[in-house]
Amino acid sequence: MLVAVLATGCVSSTLDLDTRAIQPIPASLVAEMNRKSMTQRDPILVRIFKQESELEIWKRTKSGSYALLKTYPMCRWSGQLGPKTRNGDRQAPEGFYHVSANMMNPKSQFYLSFNLGYPNRLEAALGHTGEALMVHGACSSSGCYAMTDEGVAEIYAVAREALRGGQTSFQVQAFPFRMTPQNMAKNRENPNYAFWTNLKKGYDAFEVTKQQPAVGYCGGQYSFGPDATGTVPTDPLAQCQPILDTDPAIAARRDADDRAIASLVTSGTAFSSYAYSDGGMHPSFRRLLQRDGATGFAKRTSQTAVPISRPEAALADPHQPKKERAEVPAER
Repeated sequence: MLVAVLATGCVSSTLDLDTRAIQPIPASLVAEMNRKSMTQRDPILVRIFKQESELEIWKRTKSGSYALLKTYPMCRWSGQLGPKTRNGDRQAPEGFYHVSANMMNPKSQFYLSFNLGYPNRLEAALGHTGEALMVHGACSSSGCYAMTDEGVAEIYAVAREALRGGQTSFQVQAFPFRMTPQNMAKNRENPNYAFWTNLKKGYDAFEVTKQQPAVGYCGGQYSFGPDATGTVPTDPLAQCQPILDTDPAIAARRDADDRAIASLVTSGTAFSSYAYSDGGMHPSFRRLLQRDGATGFAKRTSQTAVPISRPEAALADPHQPKKERAEVPAER
């Protein structure tokens, strides 16, 4: 049957339970875990990057740190670079989320899915609205991250086994792009820049330590790690306290990146940032869409009857880069 995708998000149905949710992790991926000193039931962490249209699964190794297990190309995401703020804006969310077992959906009309839990505590406190924002199969997005059936089947199986292993929830970090100095400089004039600078603190913490950052909320933004009270703040609208014992390596990375961003902006380097009319698609999928057309591509990427969402926009995005001023813009 045809599936209705609501503007509020990617809503799942109650199809008959079949074997898709109990598929084992592919043997090749289990072998990769073994090579990297991981087990199927070790904890995981997920990172999502819109601009690159990629999803990463990281897994804890015997050493106690997280290592990259696999990077998956994303078939479709919708909206622009930037956070979701309101019901119906078609934005795929950006931020830090935690997915527990009850948020896994084995009966999704998009093959398999898990709910990101948008709005999280911070987003709800800021008045952001929306629901049913998922990572799922097929290649259709109305605020979700679509991975194809094959991709989500692997991701679902890896997450399922980690949760069975005792992980109460796994963290999902959703970013507009890989938060390098180059990408930050390119997007310096974007109205979401202050928000992205806040997200980058959590990005940097994980990049340096390879440990899941503790996520709190205060001052209308994310806070990473214990504050001056010795706890992770939980009131998104309360005043922030100074962060306790910032890791010198994390602080050094942030300082180096800040200097690199300032140098790139003031050097006169010709930056270009991308604009989107309606989200993006990984280049590998875009080539297949161009070759097979929307109908043929839909059959290649999903066993469901879900059509490719707005294939013309997927082929058009991102738009021709726009030149930005090289000088440092005024503070907003």
